[in-house]
Amino acid sequence: MDNRPLRRVPRAVPVLLALALATQVWWQAGHQPAPPGAQPLPPPPALATLQLASLGERAALSRVLMLYVQGWDDQPGVSLPWRSLDYERLAQWLGRALDLDPRSQYPLLAASTLYTAVDDPQRVRRMLEFVYQRFGEDPDRRWPWLAQAAIIARHRLHDLPLARRYAQAIRLRATGPQVPPWARELEAFVLEDMNELASARALIGGLLHDGRITDPNELRFLARRLDALQAREQAQAH
Repeated sequence: MDNRPLRRVPRAVPVLLALALATQVWWQAGHQPAPPGAQPLPPPPALATLQLASLGERAALSRVLMLYVQGWDDQPGVSLPWRSLDYERLAQWLGRALDLDPRSQYPLLAASTLYTAVDDPQRVRRMLEFVYQRFGEDPDRRWPWLAQAAIIARHRLHDLPLARRYAQAIRLRATGPQVPPWARELEAFVLEDMNELASARALIGGLLHDGRITDPNELRFLARRLDALQAREQAQAH
């Protein structure tokens, strides 16, 4: 048997055990006997409460919150479809997890890929808006999830103005060297879908001349897109 002193146990372990115990007590006190229907997702604890409960292990507690939320659709005797979840509450839980660990990508990944996989445009929009709202806190690291949001708005919701809003935010705010050129070019493709050819051409021209794109292949691609847009404009004019 391993009789290591308690001080040698990783600090995250007591946190996880304490949270598991608290969850069990809460469930037993408030949910027994279990009703026949599914239980609604409760509001998350206040951030200050979670920070205090984390004992300094905020990243670990953030992961526990995500596991807790993702397990909510599988209640005892009930399989709960995602579209029946309260997405406003869901966004609050995801936000708490992100507040605890701002460097984590998991809450944004879940919002943009997992919880958008529902046949409910309003719930999808709520998750996309959550991604957009939190993108601005760290654009250079969170741009992939807003790009995913733009693609969903463009192809699934068929909401081109919304897709442009997200794509424009990436172009203007995700300016770090690690952001790939295609992410900044996304707005131009949305404008082309909107038949805003002059705006798309102006945007691509700006990308060609602002000096941030240096890859020769990417520059040639943009030059060809610019020529194609000019040809489309001329064809429409006639």
